[in-house]
Amino acid sequence: MSSMRELTFFLGLQVKQKDDGIFISQDKYVAGILKKFDFSSVKTASNVLETNKALIKDEEAEDVDVHVYRSMIGSLMYLKASRLDIMFAICACTRFQVTLKTSHLHAVKRIFRYLKGQPKLGLWYPRDSPFDLEAFSDSYYVGASLDRKSTT
Repeated sequence: MSSMRELTFFLGLQVKQKDDGIFISQDKYVAGILKKFDFSSVKTASNVLETNKALIKDEEAEDVDVHVYRSMIGSLMYLKASRLDIMFAICACTRFQVTLKTSHLHAVKRIFRYLKGQPKLGLWYPRDSPFDLEAFSDSYYVGASLDRKSTT
């Protein structure tokens, strides 16, 4: 991959090349943002979002600091390059950057708690596997309770 030596680190992505494929992760970046936002010693979460609690506008709830929330979301946006397991949750939380409330901050903190429990996930590209792109669509407009627009 490189004329100088084997690629191991590029733009924050850790690359591990093996005989049977390539593994791309962001372990160091996860550790860095957990430390930056003081999530190094918290309890872990088993899933990214609470399954029975949807993110809504929640206009009666208390306002929170916009700068901290946006900083956390920005850090997570870069991480979704190799962590597809958190992509939907991050995109759902970014919708509330203007009118954010405590429930939205708790959702972002849950993503960080999930990352604490799953810091070493990434993308595995097997050498002998064919690259077939498959796409799926969910056209369930009624399920988007905020604006009745599809979230796909």
